[in-house]
Formats: sequence, C-alpha cells, structure tokens
Amino acid sequence: MVSTEGLVPITRSFLASYYDNYPFSPLSSDVSRLTDQIFAMATTDLLKDSPPTQGESLLVQEAERQPPHKVDENMWKNREQIEEILFMLEPTHWPRAFQQQSTVEDAELVSLLGRLQENFKSTLSTLESFQAKNSEFVFNTVMTYMPQDFRGTIIRQQRDRSERNKQAAIDALISSGGSIRDKYALLWEQQMERRRQLAELGSATGVYKTLMKYLVGVPEVLMDFIRQINDDQGPMEEQRQRYGPPLYSLTKMAHSIRLLLSLLWGRLETSKLQKNQVVILEEAADVYTSEFQRFIKFIGEVFTNSPFFITAEDAGTLSIRKDDDYKEISVPAGSAHEVSLTVESVNSYIAWDFSLVQGKLNVVLRYKVDCIPPVVDSVSID
Repeated sequence: MVSTEGLVPITRSFLASYYDNYPFSPLSSDVSRLTDQIFAMATTDLLKDSPPTQGESLLVQEAERQPPHKVDENMWKNREQIEEILFMLEPTHWPRAFQQQSTVEDAELVSLLGRLQENFKSTLSTLESFQAKNSEFVFNTVMTYMPQDFRGTIIRQQRDRSERNKQAAIDALISSGGSIRDKYALLWEQQMERRRQLAELGSATGVYKTLMKYLVGVPEVLMDFIRQINDDQGPMEEQRQRYGPPLYSLTKMAHSIRLLLSLLWGRLETSKLQKNQVVILEEAADVYTSEFQRFIKFIGEVFTNSPFFITAEDAGTLSIRKDDDYKEISVPAGSAHEVSLTVESVNSYIAWDFSLVQGKLNVVLRYKVDCIPPVVDSVSID
C-alpha cells in the first residue's frame, strides 16, 4: 500500500501547469471544412426533394446539437457513431444496387466501401482499447493506495463482479433486439452509475467515513480525490477546456458522416449516387479516422502520465504562482480591507505580506481569518 502522507488531491492549478507540457497540435482545418460540407450536402441536397423520415429528422437534430461537455461522454458518442457507420458499411446493409455490382463503377465503389469499413474498424478498436486501458489504469492506480491484504482482494472481486453484471446487461439487451442507440444509452447509464458510487464513497461523513478509513482502509485523501475529481468546476474542468474543443469537433464530424451515409443509403433506390458525394464521403471518412486516432493516441499519453495526488507544498506553490499578478492595496489608518480567497483543496497555503508606513507611535495592525463553507475564506484587516 503506497503511503498518502503529506499528499493532497490534484488541483485545477496543478493540471493547468501539467497540461502546459502537453500541447495538442490543432486538428486539420479539413475537419471543420468537411463537417460543414457534408452537413450541407445532407440537409440541403439530399433533403431538398425528399422530406426526412422521423428517424432521419432525429439524426439531423443530433448533428446540429452541441456535443456534450464531458470528455468521456464524447468518447462514448464517437464510439456509438462509429458503430452506426460500420453497421451501414456491412455488405448485408448496402443498398441493393451495390450488392449486385452491375458495372465497373459499382465494383470500384464496393472496393472503396470495404476500405472505409476497415478504417472505421481500426478506429473503433483504438477507441475501445483506450477506454479499457484508461479504466484499468485508474482502478489499478487507486488500488495502490488501498490495503494490500484481504480487503484489497475483496474490492477487486466486487469490481470484477460488478463489471461482469454490467456486460451481461449489455449482452441481454443486444440479444433481445436492442439497437446500437439503446446499447450506448445503457453503457452511459452504467458509466454514470460508477461515478455515483465513487461520489457516494467520497462524500461519506461522520461514523461511516471513519469506518471506511480505518476498517476498510480507504485513505481519507483518496476519498477527497474521488469526491471532487469530476465536479463541474473541479480539476477535470481544466482538461475539458484544454482538450475538449478538438474532441467536440470530431464528435460533430462523426455525427455528420453518419447522417450523410444514412441519407445516401435511404435514397439510392430512387436516385444514383453522385461522384461528388462519393468523393466527399471518402475524404471525410479518411480525415475523421486519421485525426481521431491521432487525438486518442495523444490523450492516452496525457492520461497515463497524469498523477492523482501531489504534495501540499506543490499545491500551494502552484496556487501562489497562479496569483503572481497580485495588487498592492493601501489601507488608511482606522479603515478595514477584506480579501476573499478560493481554496481548492485541503492543506492549501495562503500567504500575504504587510508593510507599515512609519510616522506615528503605537501603530497597531489587526487581522482575522474567517472560513465561510464550503470554499471561501475571508481575510479582514483593520
């Protein structure tokens, strides 16, 4: 069991400093260009003479909607769209005109679809591997701070049993005819359940918290970590602001590709596939799969090297460094000045300097610190 003595959970200030060492090279400008092109082609050209079905209208709304704010939710959204695209790229789901391969042109298109299918399969495999490795890394890292005796074994067994039950629920849903959409709705519900369980543990108070700490052996700093790590304005918000925008762009592109492919397949019984439609579909698929795999490889390296805990001294140093643009305030004799500070974590350091202008005898400086739960400290000087 690794000691947590002297450690505090990572702070947003720490992650900002850490992420400075991992700048992400901007996505290709082709991502936004092609996303706009394929969405316009889908909603303007393909729907011009043929009103959308109820299902197609839903796809249009999803493509128009802003992506989720959470990084992991975007990962699941991309995975869902890739599976939907792969479903349509399966030969058994091609329009009959492609399956018959009546012309050389059709044969070339079939070959292209096969290549795109392989690219999307490779991307799906990369994403699945990333999610599995990331989940295992987080769990194993947490377990290094847990008791390495029968209690740790019980925790691992409970986790394995819980994951088997979750997979069984997914398998049962698919066996009963559930759609890909249904599958991913359940997967995200399961992910949120994992978060709720962690939050409940981290929020434990009083006798329960004491039991968790001393009987089960969960270090208090670990409970603090899991309680605040996913807060809306917690440490992970720095990750969302830093790496969210390129991921959001890729999520929108995946939605648009799926929309275009769905509308094309739905209209090929009455109209022939145009060459420009094939060209833009191929280019968009190639750009999306290559850029998404690049992003996953990058973010995987960032996550793997990111620690959960830092020393209280490092947390304080980073907080001070963040506030280097301090202001000098002159407080007239007999007056008071109040400063409100936000404290991000337990054991944070707060420091200030005083300078007195001499001129009178018996100069007296009074100050006090008031803590206003949950996160604001007030410093009064008079």
